[in-house]
Amino acid sequence: MFLTRFRVNTARSGARRLLSSPQAMHAAVMSSFPALLPNDTPAPDSPRVLWRLDHTGRADVMLYIVSPHRPDLTHLVEQAGWPAAAAADPAAPGWQSRPYGPLLDRLTTGEQWAFRLTANPVHHARRKDDEPTKRTAHLTPVHQMGWLLKRQETCGFRILEKPDAKRLLPSGTTHTKQPHHGDRYELTVHDKRALAFDKHRTTNPQSGGRRAPVTLVTATFDGRLEITDPPLLRRALTQGIGKAKAYGCGLLTLAPLGPTR
Repeated sequence: MFLTRFRVNTARSGARRLLSSPQAMHAAVMSSFPALLPNDTPAPDSPRVLWRLDHTGRADVMLYIVSPHRPDLTHLVEQAGWPAAAAADPAAPGWQSRPYGPLLDRLTTGEQWAFRLTANPVHHARRKDDEPTKRTAHLTPVHQMGWLLKRQETCGFRILEKPDAKRLLPSGTTHTKQPHHGDRYELTVHDKRALAFDKHRTTNPQSGGRRAPVTLVTATFDGRLEITDPPLLRRALTQGIGKAKAYGCGLLTLAPLGPTR
Protein backbone atom coordinates (compact mmCIF):
# COMPACT_ATOMS: atom_id res chain seq x y z
CA MET A 1 0.00 0.00 0.00
CA PHE A 2 1.08 3.56 -0.75
CA LEU A 3 -0.05 7.00 0.42
CA THR A 4 0.46 9.74 -2.16
CA ARG A 5 0.10 13.51 -1.98
CA PHE A 6 -0.18 15.84 -4.97
CA ARG A 7 -0.62 19.61 -4.83
CA VAL A 8 -3.02 20.84 -7.51
CA ASN A 9 -2.03 23.97 -9.42
CA THR A 10 -5.41 25.68 -9.45
CA ALA A 11 -4.18 28.30 -11.94
CA ARG A 12 -4.05 25.67 -14.70
CA SER A 13 -7.07 25.16 -16.94
CA GLY A 14 -6.56 21.38 -16.76
CA ALA A 15 -6.73 21.56 -12.98
CA ARG A 16 -9.99 23.50 -13.08
CA ARG A 17 -11.49 20.90 -15.40
CA LEU A 18 -10.50 18.07 -13.06
CA LEU A 19 -11.72 19.90 -9.96
CA SER A 20 -15.10 20.56 -11.55
CA SER A 21 -15.84 16.88 -12.24
CA PRO A 22 -15.30 13.96 -9.84
CA GLN A 23 -15.71 11.68 -12.87
CA ALA A 24 -12.79 13.35 -14.67
CA MET A 25 -10.65 13.28 -11.51
CA HIS A 26 -11.49 9.60 -10.98
CA ALA A 27 -10.34 8.82 -14.52
CA ALA A 28 -7.12 10.78 -14.00
CA VAL A 29 -6.37 9.00 -10.73
CA MET A 30 -7.02 5.55 -12.17
CA SER A 31 -4.76 6.38 -15.13
CA SER A 32 -1.89 6.60 -12.63
CA PHE A 33 -1.66 2.80 -12.49
CA PRO A 34 -0.36 1.22 -15.71
CA ALA A 35 -1.35 -2.30 -14.63
CA LEU A 36 -5.01 -1.36 -14.06
CA LEU A 37 -7.42 -1.66 -16.96
CA PRO A 38 -10.41 0.72 -17.19
CA ASN A 39 -12.90 -2.05 -16.42
CA ASP A 40 -10.94 -3.60 -13.55
CA THR A 41 -12.80 -3.71 -10.24
CA PRO A 42 -11.24 -4.59 -6.87
CA ALA A 43 -11.95 -8.03 -5.49
CA PRO A 44 -14.37 -8.11 -2.55
CA ASP A 45 -12.70 -7.41 0.80
CA SER A 46 -9.43 -6.33 -0.83
CA PRO A 47 -7.61 -2.97 -0.82
CA ARG A 48 -8.63 -0.51 -3.52
CA VAL A 49 -7.66 2.86 -4.93
CA LEU A 50 -9.11 5.69 -2.82
CA TRP A 51 -8.67 9.42 -3.30
CA ARG A 52 -9.70 12.68 -1.67
CA LEU A 53 -9.41 16.39 -2.38
CA ASP A 54 -8.59 18.63 0.58
CA HIS A 55 -9.49 22.27 -0.02
CA THR A 56 -7.16 23.85 2.53
CA GLY A 57 -7.54 27.35 1.07
CA ARG A 58 -9.31 29.20 -1.70
CA ALA A 59 -6.55 28.30 -4.18
CA ASP A 60 -4.82 25.53 -2.21
CA VAL A 61 -6.00 22.02 -3.04
CA MET A 62 -4.26 18.77 -2.14
CA LEU A 63 -5.03 15.41 -3.75
CA TYR A 64 -4.46 12.35 -1.53
CA ILE A 65 -4.41 8.82 -2.93
CA VAL A 66 -4.21 5.49 -1.10
CA SER A 67 -3.46 2.58 -3.42
CA PRO A 68 -2.16 -1.00 -3.49
CA HIS A 69 0.50 0.05 -6.04
CA ARG A 70 2.79 3.04 -6.38
CA PRO A 71 1.21 5.57 -8.77
CA ASP A 72 2.81 7.50 -11.61
CA LEU A 73 1.29 10.99 -11.65
CA THR A 74 3.32 12.36 -14.57
CA HIS A 75 0.15 13.08 -16.55
CA LEU A 76 -1.36 14.95 -13.58
CA VAL A 77 1.78 17.08 -13.25
CA GLU A 78 1.45 17.96 -16.94
CA GLN A 79 -2.26 18.78 -16.68
CA ALA A 80 -2.63 20.22 -13.22
CA GLY A 81 0.78 20.64 -11.62
CA TRP A 82 4.09 22.46 -12.21
CA PRO A 83 5.70 20.54 -15.10
CA ALA A 84 8.63 22.92 -15.59
CA ALA A 85 9.62 22.70 -11.93
CA ALA A 86 9.31 18.91 -12.02
CA ALA A 87 11.48 18.68 -15.13
CA ALA A 88 14.15 20.90 -13.55
CA ASP A 89 14.49 18.64 -10.48
CA PRO A 90 14.21 14.89 -11.18
CA ALA A 91 14.33 14.22 -7.44
CA ALA A 92 11.03 16.10 -7.02
CA PRO A 93 8.68 14.80 -9.73
CA GLY A 94 5.73 16.86 -8.47
CA TRP A 95 4.18 14.40 -6.01
CA GLN A 96 5.22 12.42 -2.94
CA SER A 97 4.50 8.71 -2.42
CA ARG A 98 5.35 6.78 0.73
CA PRO A 99 4.83 3.14 1.73
CA TYR A 100 1.64 2.91 3.81
CA GLY A 101 2.26 -0.58 5.18
CA PRO A 102 4.54 0.44 8.08
CA LEU A 103 1.84 2.72 9.53
CA LEU A 104 -0.91 0.15 9.00
CA ASP A 105 1.16 -2.61 10.64
CA ARG A 106 1.92 -0.67 13.81
CA LEU A 107 -1.64 0.42 14.61
CA THR A 108 -2.55 -0.88 18.07
CA THR A 109 -5.58 -0.86 20.33
CA GLY A 110 -5.83 2.23 22.50
CA GLU A 111 -3.82 4.56 20.27
CA GLN A 112 -5.37 7.96 19.65
CA TRP A 113 -5.12 9.82 16.36
CA ALA A 114 -6.52 12.86 14.61
CA PHE A 115 -8.44 11.91 11.48
CA ARG A 116 -10.04 13.34 8.36
CA LEU A 117 -12.69 11.72 6.19
CA THR A 118 -14.65 13.04 3.23
CA ALA A 119 -17.73 10.90 2.79
CA ASN A 120 -21.13 10.60 1.14
CA PRO A 121 -23.46 10.25 4.16
CA VAL A 122 -26.67 8.62 2.93
CA HIS A 123 -29.58 6.62 4.27
CA HIS A 124 -32.54 4.79 2.80
CA ALA A 125 -35.95 6.39 3.28
CA ARG A 126 -39.42 6.34 1.78
CA ARG A 127 -41.91 9.18 1.50
CA LYS A 128 -44.96 6.90 1.75
CA ASP A 129 -45.49 3.53 3.37
CA ASP A 130 -46.29 1.82 0.06
CA GLU A 131 -43.23 3.21 -1.77
CA PRO A 132 -39.85 1.46 -2.01
CA THR A 133 -36.97 2.95 -0.08
CA LYS A 134 -34.68 5.35 -1.89
CA ARG A 135 -31.09 6.30 -1.16
CA THR A 136 -31.17 9.83 0.22
CA ALA A 137 -28.38 12.14 1.35
CA HIS A 138 -28.09 13.41 4.91
CA LEU A 139 -28.08 17.20 4.64
CA THR A 140 -27.60 18.54 8.19
CA PRO A 141 -24.43 18.29 10.31
CA VAL A 142 -26.42 16.53 13.07
CA HIS A 143 -27.52 13.73 10.76
CA GLN A 144 -24.13 13.55 9.05
CA MET A 145 -22.43 13.14 12.43
CA GLY A 146 -24.95 10.47 13.34
CA TRP A 147 -24.13 8.63 10.12
CA LEU A 148 -20.44 8.41 11.08
CA LEU A 149 -21.10 7.59 14.74
CA LYS A 150 -23.17 4.57 13.66
CA ARG A 151 -20.16 3.25 11.71
CA GLN A 152 -17.36 3.81 14.19
CA GLU A 153 -17.61 0.37 15.84
CA THR A 154 -17.56 -1.57 12.56
CA CYS A 155 -14.63 0.56 11.37
CA GLY A 156 -12.47 -0.27 14.39
CA PHE A 157 -12.45 3.02 16.28
CA ARG A 158 -14.42 5.22 18.63
CA ILE A 159 -14.59 8.98 18.33
CA LEU A 160 -13.31 10.65 21.47
CA GLU A 161 -15.70 12.53 23.73
CA LYS A 162 -15.08 15.98 25.16
CA PRO A 163 -14.77 16.46 28.92
CA ASP A 164 -18.00 17.71 30.46
CA ALA A 165 -16.42 21.11 31.15
CA LYS A 166 -15.81 21.68 27.42
CA ARG A 167 -19.30 20.80 26.23
CA LEU A 168 -21.24 23.91 25.32
CA LEU A 169 -24.33 22.41 23.67
CA PRO A 170 -26.72 19.98 25.36
CA SER A 171 -27.66 16.68 23.78
CA GLY A 172 -31.24 15.68 22.99
CA THR A 173 -33.34 14.60 20.02
CA THR A 174 -34.22 16.20 16.71
CA HIS A 175 -37.77 16.88 15.49
CA THR A 176 -37.66 13.45 13.80
CA LYS A 177 -36.79 11.77 17.14
CA GLN A 178 -33.18 11.09 16.11
CA PRO A 179 -30.38 11.49 18.70
CA HIS A 180 -28.77 14.92 18.85
CA HIS A 181 -25.36 14.72 20.52
CA GLY A 182 -24.74 18.43 20.90
CA ASP A 183 -20.98 18.89 20.98
CA ARG A 184 -20.32 15.74 22.98
CA TYR A 185 -17.74 14.40 20.52
CA GLU A 186 -14.35 15.59 19.28
CA LEU A 187 -15.85 15.84 15.80
CA THR A 188 -16.65 18.62 13.34
CA VAL A 189 -18.37 18.55 9.96
CA HIS A 190 -17.48 21.10 7.31
CA ASP A 191 -17.02 21.69 3.59
CA LYS A 192 -20.42 20.28 2.63
CA ARG A 193 -20.71 20.14 -1.16
CA ALA A 194 -23.62 19.36 -3.46
CA LEU A 195 -22.09 18.11 -6.70
CA ALA A 196 -23.67 17.51 -10.08
CA PHE A 197 -21.63 16.15 -12.98
CA ASP A 198 -21.85 13.97 -16.08
CA LYS A 199 -20.82 10.36 -15.63
CA HIS A 200 -20.97 9.46 -19.31
CA ARG A 201 -20.56 11.49 -22.45
CA THR A 202 -23.60 9.87 -24.05
CA THR A 203 -26.94 11.64 -24.00
CA ASN A 204 -30.33 10.40 -22.97
CA PRO A 205 -32.82 10.78 -25.86
CA GLN A 206 -35.76 10.85 -23.44
CA SER A 207 -34.35 13.98 -21.82
CA GLY A 208 -34.29 15.94 -25.05
CA GLY A 209 -30.60 15.35 -25.66
CA ARG A 210 -29.58 16.67 -22.26
CA ARG A 211 -27.26 14.61 -20.08
CA ALA A 212 -28.68 13.22 -16.87
CA PRO A 213 -26.15 14.39 -14.24
CA VAL A 214 -24.96 12.44 -11.25
CA THR A 215 -25.82 14.27 -8.02
CA LEU A 216 -23.80 13.78 -4.89
CA VAL A 217 -23.65 15.37 -1.43
CA THR A 218 -20.32 15.16 0.38
CA ALA A 219 -19.13 16.31 3.79
CA THR A 220 -15.72 16.37 5.44
CA PHE A 221 -15.26 15.13 9.02
CA ASP A 222 -12.35 16.18 11.23
CA GLY A 223 -11.95 14.70 14.67
CA ARG A 224 -10.05 12.55 17.14
CA LEU A 225 -10.39 8.80 17.51
CA GLU A 226 -9.17 5.89 19.59
CA ILE A 227 -8.41 2.54 17.96
CA THR A 228 -10.62 -0.28 19.26
CA ASP A 229 -9.98 -2.98 16.63
CA PRO A 230 -6.81 -2.60 14.49
CA PRO A 231 -7.81 -5.12 11.75
CA LEU A 232 -11.17 -3.39 11.24
CA LEU A 233 -9.47 0.01 11.12
CA ARG A 234 -6.93 -1.27 8.57
CA ARG A 235 -9.81 -2.44 6.43
CA ALA A 236 -11.47 1.00 6.67
CA LEU A 237 -8.19 2.73 5.78
CA THR A 238 -7.56 0.56 2.70
CA GLN A 239 -11.12 -0.14 1.50
CA GLY A 240 -12.85 3.12 2.41
CA ILE A 241 -16.00 4.06 4.32
CA GLY A 242 -19.43 4.53 2.77
CA LYS A 243 -20.55 5.08 -0.81
CA ALA A 244 -19.21 7.01 -3.83
CA LYS A 245 -15.59 5.89 -3.38
CA ALA A 246 -14.94 6.39 -7.09
CA TYR A 247 -15.86 10.05 -6.67
CA GLY A 248 -13.45 11.07 -3.93
CA CYS A 249 -15.36 9.76 -0.90
CA GLY A 250 -14.44 7.20 1.72
CA LEU A 251 -10.73 7.89 2.23
CA LEU A 252 -9.94 8.06 5.96
CA THR A 253 -6.50 9.38 6.90
CA LEU A 254 -4.78 9.61 10.28
CA ALA A 255 -2.37 12.17 11.74
CA PRO A 256 -0.62 12.45 15.12
CA LEU A 257 -2.67 14.26 17.72
CA GLY A 258 -1.84 17.90 18.29
CA PRO A 259 -2.26 19.70 21.62
CA THR A 260 -5.79 19.99 22.94
CA ARG A 261 -7.28 23.41 23.54
